[in-house]
Amino acid sequence: MTVQPDDTIAAIASAPGAAGVGVLRVSGPRVPAIAQALLGRAPQPRHAHFASFRHAQGETIDHGLLLHFPAPASYTGEHVLELQGHGSQVLLDALLRRVCELGARLARPGEFTERAFLNGKLDLAQAEAVADLIAARSQAGARAALRSMEGVFSRKVEALLQALIALRVHVEAAIDFPEEEIDFLADPAIAQQLDALRTQLDELLREAQRGLRLNDGLRVAIVGRPNAGKSSLLNALAGGERAIVTAIAGTTRDVLRESVALDGVALELADTAGLRDTDDEVEREGVRRAHGELTRADAALLVTDAEHAEADLALFAHLPAGAERVVLVNKIDLAHAAPHAETRDGIRWLWASAKTGEGLAALREHLKQLAGSGSGEGAFSARRRHVLALEAVREHLAHTTHALATTRAGELAAEELRQAQHALGEITGDYTSDDLLGAIFGSFCIGK
Repeated sequence: MTVQPDDTIAAIASAPGAAGVGVLRVSGPRVPAIAQALLGRAPQPRHAHFASFRHAQGETIDHGLLLHFPAPASYTGEHVLELQGHGSQVLLDALLRRVCELGARLARPGEFTERAFLNGKLDLAQAEAVADLIAARSQAGARAALRSMEGVFSRKVEALLQALIALRVHVEAAIDFPEEEIDFLADPAIAQQLDALRTQLDELLREAQRGLRLNDGLRVAIVGRPNAGKSSLLNALAGGERAIVTAIAGTTRDVLRESVALDGVALELADTAGLRDTDDEVEREGVRRAHGELTRADAALLVTDAEHAEADLALFAHLPAGAERVVLVNKIDLAHAAPHAETRDGIRWLWASAKTGEGLAALREHLKQLAGSGSGEGAFSARRRHVLALEAVREHLAHTTHALATTRAGELAAEELRQAQHALGEITGDYTSDDLLGAIFGSFCIGK
């Protein structure tokens, strides 16, 4: 899809301060005229020109570099002008006013990247990765966002889409020949294609979920009975006194959140109230909020002790399906036990002491792995809407399998596959409402 908006937009792309370089970016059909007015002659494409930027009356605003990128070989696919001057906000504002006098208007948040999307320079997933790269809170998240911006995620979605289209063609061809004696819908090739498609989808969904954790940070709910050592553990992981620690049961009444970076991997820790029945109205509200935190967590870290560990597993009941479960048997310093780790029924168990720090290195390493560290060079960033779209595709494919297996209802199967294709298209922007585009690009910073 190619668009040619009539208006030309401008925004300050970066202004690091008076000692640095400030950048003003302009995009649209009036760029050549604006560039010639500022330079005094037609600029050479993709060439850095030294220029004196002047007011309409001829007074100098600033001295700097002018670069012109003709359409379509530019970031937005339109004519783009980049003006580099001194980093003073006053000078950049004056230059911005001058550019607007010459025919530009102020850009909306994300409008440059939105135009790049509308002109086919980026798909929607790549465009979102631009914002994710800027907002990355960890090195791993930045690397993943860069891979997504380079199209790693989009290519995987496209491969899945082509496999889905091939299956749709097979199913709809069978529907088109109902008079044939052969039951084309019973062809084993359809079942094999569907199984392969679901396997491919499951792998992409797992990768997208890892990408979401790299992008947003792993949300970890620290839960347990009162006085299990939850707040002490939060302080130990955060590297400071973030939570109040006392010997009085019920000290933590509300959810305390802390952002932590472990070797470039972002974690969102939530210390919750001790889970128990209580007559204290305030503490009871804290327990309710703790249960709510569990329903939104990517992982639950159960802090317990050797005596109560097995019974405390019931506290995992409020976790959503697919959330990770970790048990930390705390206070090994009091039990005179050694730190170690093992896996039971898919749950990682670790023995440690939040007070002395023994065994916490293994916990940190495990949390890093859950957050996506070590996902490989192909790891990419993803957003929650991407994961929800892939989950919708999985549901439609499950309905397709049921329709073909039980009723040979080709029309129902074809409709489910059509909706699955629509859900996939929402990721890259093939099927996108204007409201969704507004919400996505409205979250960008000015100048992007």
